Amino acid sequence: MEESIDIIFENENYLAINKPVGMLVHRTNIAFEEHALIAERILKQQLGFKVFPLHRIDRPTSGIVLFGKSSDAASALQPQFTTEKVKKLYLCIVRGHMPTAHGILDFPLSKKLEGELREARTEFWTLSETEIPFSSSDRYLTSRYSLLKVYPHTGRMHQIRRHMAKARHYVIGDTTHGDNKQNNFFRDRFGSTQMYLHAWKLAFKEPNTGQQIDITADLPTHFTDMLQKLSLEFKPL
Repeated sequence: MEESIDIIFENENYLAINKPVGMLVHRTNIAFEEHALIAERILKQQLGFKVFPLHRIDRPTSGIVLFGKSSDAASALQPQFTTEKVKKLYLCIVRGHMPTAHGILDFPLSKKLEGELREARTEFWTLSETEIPFSSSDRYLTSRYSLLKVYPHTGRMHQIRRHMAKARHYVIGDTTHGDNKQNNFFRDRFGSTQMYLHAWKLAFKEPNTGQQIDITADLPTHFTDMLQKLSLEFKPL
């Protein structure tokens, strides 16, 4: 059997994993690699039954992914994922200091990466700021970074990454929407090629029982190591 996955929550109807960077939630039209790590497939082998992903996070993003343990359980909860009844909080390291400690980015975005623009809202809170004595661009002698808690109120593709790019506070390590200068600096200075975006908390109510479920996924090692290198403070609530 191929590698197992860390299950961080499980009850009669649902389970959640802490997905590592580089793993797909399910097979896609984009990623056909024969040996790709796919959470849905690994869990089926690990548990002995098929599971049903209720949402997805990008391959370079770590953190919580929720699955139904039956098609009925998945169908019962799935409608909540198009509303704010399911609350998902992320952590990310971004370039610069945000203009306010708390705010909302509301640039319209297409649902996918192309198409009609739709309302999109991303709320953020600054948890920690740093300024390091190294230059990551030709304009400044020092470099500033922030650790943010982020809540995407809407569900557009790559929403957090695209909103941060629009605000010019790029997610570090984002090779699609990010800043190549910053990514190159982190590779050269720290030997890092990872993206620093983590699906940290997920909250929902069981459709049948009404029980409140709150799940938290620990940060991966590469993320905590970078927080230490940058002197960014993170105090889990």
